[in-house]
Amino acid sequence: MTGIEVISAERQRQIEVEGFDAAHDDTHVNGEIADFACCYARAAVYNILGLYAPKVPLFQACPWPDGFKPSEDPIRNLAKAGALIAAEIDRLQRKRLKDK
Repeated sequence: MTGIEVISAERQRQIEVEGFDAAHDDTHVNGEIADFACCYARAAVYNILGLYAPKVPLFQACPWPDGFKPSEDPIRNLAKAGALIAAEIDRLQRKRLKDK
């Protein structure tokens, strides 16, 4: 699978398994989804450097600390980050269309 395919599959999992669909995402209007993506991206950096990925990455305030479940696999963490970024882009595009 390519990176885009991995991210797409993770986004689909978030929607189908976790219930994080457009209606859910649209309730988060203060950048929380993008911020959460940063937490997973930071966890991937820890993985890549061979460091323990803490429950809440250092220097990063996690908007949903109880929902943050970093993996020891940097690809898994990056897939989650990418899917969250895609979700935030979709949310912002919906908002832009609505605000026109």
